[in-house]
Amino acid sequence: MTLGQVDPQVRELSRLLLPDADALGARMGERIRAEVPWYAENQVLTADEVDRNCADNVRYVLGILAGETGGEHDVPRITGIDRAGRGAPYAAVLQAFRVGGRFIWEVLVERAEPEARELLLRSAADIWAVSDELAAQVTDAFRGALAERARRDGQTRSVLVGTLLDGEGAHTEQLWETADALDLRSGTDFVIVSAHCSAPGVEALPDIERALRKMNVTSAWRLVNDHQDGLVVLRFGFDHRQLKEFLEAKATGRVGISAPFQRLEEAAEAKRSARVASVAMAPDATGVLASDDDPLAILLASVPDQAAHVARALLSPVLDLPVDDSAVLLETARQWLAERGSTSTAARLLHIHRNTVRYRLRRVEELTGLDLADPSDTARLHVALEAVRILGLA
Repeated sequence: MTLGQVDPQVRELSRLLLPDADALGARMGERIRAEVPWYAENQVLTADEVDRNCADNVRYVLGILAGETGGEHDVPRITGIDRAGRGAPYAAVLQAFRVGGRFIWEVLVERAEPEARELLLRSAADIWAVSDELAAQVTDAFRGALAERARRDGQTRSVLVGTLLDGEGAHTEQLWETADALDLRSGTDFVIVSAHCSAPGVEALPDIERALRKMNVTSAWRLVNDHQDGLVVLRFGFDHRQLKEFLEAKATGRVGISAPFQRLEEAAEAKRSARVASVAMAPDATGVLASDDDPLAILLASVPDQAAHVARALLSPVLDLPVDDSAVLLETARQWLAERGSTSTAARLLHIHRNTVRYRLRRVEELTGLDLADPSDTARLHVALEAVRILGLA
């Protein structure tokens, strides 16, 4: 704002208050600690430091109002960088500046002559504009410092990604500020990708963030134990289907993708659905499965203990056979079901005689007690075979 916007009486009152900046800063710090829990509870920022920062901010605001900005023009940038470096939540920083702005307004009203208070009400917009400008500059410095730190520090970046992926209970504002720090604001839809790693700490999608960046697609990833999880921002010309095709060319194992979503509060649930999709394929499979591609497989993968119980309850006589015999019967049953009960087609694809297919199916019926002419028994067999495949039981 320009100094011409400040009423001369407001300017003079601000000038008279400037010598009291230290005392006012201490009062402001006390108010902030009373109203913003992080400032009262944190172990990294002392009360004296807060009071000194508040005094600097008082000088900054009153100095602008008085037309005596002095050398404090770096105060917002220094404060923003400092809070980001100390791990302060952005929501707490912003709340503190709102409390501080209200405190300065109250002090101006308190110290003004009675006849000047009406003038203060008319000048309120100008006074609050200075406080808002201070908060905006702190915000820019805070975001910039956090983003720079994230770019240089892989561990910090992983923590920020974790805030988004595990962010249940986090405030919406905090989630969006984290997305800003990770440069994830572009686009309208998000997708979570979860890739199962061959070994802990080994990327299942090597250098995937850089590969997507080459496609002008922004993303952020973290590696946790045996999963590599990422949040990808879809854009015009690169939708859910194209992302799946892109990942299929990069996959070295099982990769799951959530459905698209727009609200960052949905990211934690989307991560769960992507994780389930990543294990809804055979353990040794390589490929990509979206959370809505195969509802039965997704359902079974989401309840592995119950799925294992269903499989063993129905197929244990087959699973208990010697490995080769069990594999032959299971593969024949799968192929026959895949070909909608066509013995001839299944025989051709398995390179065996159709009578061999019939014999093997009768053997399955004898061992399990199923009647494969009964559609309900056929459905039960399909579910059990899917559970065996997904869980790697044979």
